[in-house]
Amino acid sequence: MLLNPIFDKFVEESPLSVMVRGLAERVLNPDKLDEWFEQTAEAQYTRDLMFSTVLDIMSDVVCTSRKSVHSAYQARSEMAVSITSLYNKLNGMEPSTSAELVRYACGEVAPLIEKLGGAQAPLLPGFRVKLLDGNCIKKTDHRIRELRTLGAGALPGKSLVVLDPALRIPIDVFPCEDGHAQERSLLEAVLLSVVKDDLWIADRNFCVVSFVNGIDGHDGFFIIRRHGNFPYECLGREKKVGKTETGTVYEQWINVKDDDGTIKKYRLIRVRLNKPTRDGDNDLYIVTNVPKSRANAKTIADLYRKRWTIETAFQSLERDLNSEINTLGYPPAALFGFCVALVVYMMSAVVKAAMSSVHGAETIDKEVSGYYIADEISGTYRGMMIAIPSEEWLVFYTFTRNELVSLLIQLARNLKLRKYQKHPRGPKKKTPKRKYDPKHPHVSTAKLLAARKKG
Repeated sequence: MLLNPIFDKFVEESPLSVMVRGLAERVLNPDKLDEWFEQTAEAQYTRDLMFSTVLDIMSDVVCTSRKSVHSAYQARSEMAVSITSLYNKLNGMEPSTSAELVRYACGEVAPLIEKLGGAQAPLLPGFRVKLLDGNCIKKTDHRIRELRTLGAGALPGKSLVVLDPALRIPIDVFPCEDGHAQERSLLEAVLLSVVKDDLWIADRNFCVVSFVNGIDGHDGFFIIRRHGNFPYECLGREKKVGKTETGTVYEQWINVKDDDGTIKKYRLIRVRLNKPTRDGDNDLYIVTNVPKSRANAKTIADLYRKRWTIETAFQSLERDLNSEINTLGYPPAALFGFCVALVVYMMSAVVKAAMSSVHGAETIDKEVSGYYIADEISGTYRGMMIAIPSEEWLVFYTFTRNELVSLLIQLARNLKLRKYQKHPRGPKKKTPKRKYDPKHPHVSTAKLLAARKKG
């Protein structure tokens, strides 16, 4: 193996932790990252606290190896600045820098996933599919002076996240400090990122005339669920196309007029659902500019449906990582924490790609739990970092891409998959209505269990 013998014990017992820490050194190399920060940051600058140190601390919290920013700070005896300086750095982190960090990490990670054979077949050949979704960071603690007297939940920001279903990673993010801002207000920034042959798939909240026409104007394509307020003019009668797993499909042409009077011709696809949605809708309407010659109506309907199954893969961001740190009340700090979680998720995707190359993608998807992966990393990380000096990890930055991929595959072969096995639970039982007697506010569990045995 390419690693120093000092790694041997951890390679044998916890190869997963070695993979994650090695990837962090490769993707987020401190020297390269600090140089990148100097070129990217607009207002912030480096004095005594390096950006790479701030990122390293936040990564510990996101990966749950440390419970809080303060505990991660305190664990670093070499810190030359106060905890106040650290928080000031976090609270002043520019959202644009956080967003660029995600794009930077994607550029480092994507080639590794492709080299490992982890890229999925495109959902629609000839297009680069992008899923657009919103994320509102959950309410934070009321630590900021202006919040202490308020009972309302404090929202530190929201973001639009772009997911690549082929690579299965977030590839872009558009953060906003205003937790009350409409997601639609961020679409103008999204339009600037549209390139030819992009295929954007999104929910009805993003069905806005200026957005769909903007994508079309950039030679891009879209499949977006129609919003009830979306204005259009029907051209002729709709025609029945056929059936899918979810319902009967109909199609017709529509005209959509821009504010400046420009008229665009799109397809409106209706799916008469076999079962209503959770909102009680019996019909699902989809607007698209994808030509019939490249995708028929049934294919479009299936692509939109797949959006839901793919997005569930990203629920682990909230379930397995500490992506929304409720002690970070200042919007720049909260958004930075969320973007760091996106970066950590990317690195976990590289690990899964390596695992899939050895054990098979279907096995990893169906049998491996993201929760147990995150649990092992958080449980092993501290001891590993004490046992293996930081300078030993620099070797990951010196590997060629082929050498790194080869090493990741070797480490994946050492994994014992049973340690990360999923334990899917059955359907939840309906909770019975509870009885409460104010005269007897407590009960004895032992007596109730004894009564069950007698019964």
